[in-house]
Parts: sequence; structure tokens; C-alpha cells
Amino acid sequence: MKIIRIIVQVGVLYVFYLAGDYLQKLLHLPVPGSIVGLLLLFILLLFKIVPVKLIEDGSLFILAYLPMFFIPATAGIMNHLDIFSGRGLLMIGILVVSSVLTMVVTAHASDWIAGRRIRRRNHAAVTAVREKGSQA
Repeated sequence: MKIIRIIVQVGVLYVFYLAGDYLQKLLHLPVPGSIVGLLLLFILLLFKIVPVKLIEDGSLFILAYLPMFFIPATAGIMNHLDIFSGRGLLMIGILVVSSVLTMVVTAHASDWIAGRRIRRRNHAAVTAVREKGSQA
């Protein structure tokens, strides 16, 4: 039964891809249709129009196999080694800097999101205590 749910949820994700692709072509946007579909899904999830349960198992299934999709791109680089010859040290530097930058930005973003969540919970608790105190 779970496999059917996963297939249906992957189908829902594919529908968002198709909708994004259609909007991109219709509006002549300079952004790929897959990104438009992803943003559409994000907005609908943000405003709770689409429940997370509708795509949760399917997206976890896709994420579990995501690294496998990078293998063809990595193997494709082997056909173009001449582009990278003599630039190994530069490539290593770029990889290190971009990795560190990605980690720093991710750490700050997750810290900011966690702080917002804690402040929201504290605010809700204080409000509940005030309401309880005013009722007594």
C-alpha cells in the first residue's frame, strides 16, 4: 500500500513540474519550468493550501535516490578533461571556498529559522499565560 502512495505522490510532484513548465512557456519567464513548479509548490505549502502529507513520502523516496542522479553528470566530466587540465589547483580552491560558503550560509539560515521557531513558541506561551491570568 505504501508503494502506491509513493507513486501517487511522485505523480503529484510531477504535476507541479508540468504546471511550472507550462507557466514558464506561457509567461516567457527566463527561469526553467522546473524551478517555477518548485516555487509554486513552495508557495502552496507555505500557505497550507497543499498539505505536506500529500507529497511527504514521495519526496522522501526521491531524496533517498538523489545522489544517484549526480553520477551521470560526474561521469560526463571525464569526457571533457581537457577543459580542466592545468587548472586543478584553481578548481580545488573554488571547491573549498564554495563549500565553506555554503556551510556558513546554511548554518546561519538554520540558526535563524530555529531562533524564529523558539521566539514564536515563547510568544505563544506568554500569551497563553496572560490569557489565563486575565480569566482568573
